[in-house]
Amino acid sequence: MVFGVVAMFGSVVLLTRTLLQTLAQMMSESPEGSNDQVLQVVVPGVNLPISQLAYFFIAILISGVIHEFGHGVAALREQVRLNGFGMFVFVIYPGAFVDLFTTHLHLISPVQQLRIFCAGVWHNFMLCVVALSVLLLLPLFLFPLYSTGAGALVIEVVEGSAASGPRGLFVGDLVTQLEDCPVQGVEDWHTCIKHLSQSPQTGYCVHSASLQLSWASGRVYRRLDGTMECCSNGSLSDLCFSYSNNQENKMFACLPARKTMESSRTCRSNADCQADPTPSLCVVPSLENQTRLIRVRHPPQSHMLFLGYPLHLQLAVSLTNFVPRFGFLHFDLPVVLETFCKYLVSLSGALAVVNAVPCFALDGQWILTSFLEATLGSLVTEKNNRELLGFFILLGGSTLLAANVALGLWMVTAR
Repeated sequence: MVFGVVAMFGSVVLLTRTLLQTLAQMMSESPEGSNDQVLQVVVPGVNLPISQLAYFFIAILISGVIHEFGHGVAALREQVRLNGFGMFVFVIYPGAFVDLFTTHLHLISPVQQLRIFCAGVWHNFMLCVVALSVLLLLPLFLFPLYSTGAGALVIEVVEGSAASGPRGLFVGDLVTQLEDCPVQGVEDWHTCIKHLSQSPQTGYCVHSASLQLSWASGRVYRRLDGTMECCSNGSLSDLCFSYSNNQENKMFACLPARKTMESSRTCRSNADCQADPTPSLCVVPSLENQTRLIRVRHPPQSHMLFLGYPLHLQLAVSLTNFVPRFGFLHFDLPVVLETFCKYLVSLSGALAVVNAVPCFALDGQWILTSFLEATLGSLVTEKNNRELLGFFILLGGSTLLAANVALGLWMVTAR
């Protein structure tokens, strides 16, 4: 009961904050920050992948059944007769309901009514806690069958992307490093890509003799974006690198990219190459703005060299933290369990928040009515006045929820 009342007030605060964030995004030119919202409108095929619709509908059904189960158990506890329980499909969305004996419901006290009306929200919250616990403890549960912490396992590569091909990544590869950024799991993979995209291009220590031999391999010219190019032979394997000699003059060399990078240490300046046994300089790929050259380590195969926007690499590969200990185990089992738990947490939590809103036809309407009766019964003696107060609060809550849904739909579909 306490949780349900707190959730009712909290849902209003959360919806108000979400509405202000949505309005701020509408006023801005770029939709950055939309992923920071706690609540988002979900549209299948737009911001919900079609391939994950099964997770979505099963999670909605379970969340709805648990929600109504909570109402039914609480009603029986308060000696209110349960006429029936069932499930339905509204358009394409599954749901559930309980039918309570209305006469019994009106005979009990407002506090008892509150316990019944708040039970659905409470059970959704508990389902969230259980699903989140399973999600966090999944590495422990699957420890006998799957290991974690050794790297990020590739489970899908988008065909035709920059990560595919003979020298690219394959399903079953274990990514352990992006440049000098170690990868122990999927979170590290995303963190490293974000770090590489926001940092200057990494350099590589190359012997000075190699640079002198290749110095005259191409004419240096400036690209449209102001960056320099020095490879004019049309080769797909050569790349223009810039470096500074001891006189601080910036020079350029056209070098074979794989040979230059494969056994070279990363560097940011010539000082980082002083530990090499032979005189070396730090060469940096001369690339267009926002483009990065990234060396992906996935032993025992040779490194994959990615040239392009880091975000494209992130979108081209799907990974998991779980590496099978035995050959007969499939990659998909941990992914299915992990994804389903995330959907349960997200949708059951959303159902708890939305149902707690003081809005017509939702649990929040009955929670508010019982709350006003329990708290204002002695202060506002006229029942009509309490009902009028409740009506205006419900009107405000309904408007707030409708505005969030309408603007959220516009943000998702129009942009």
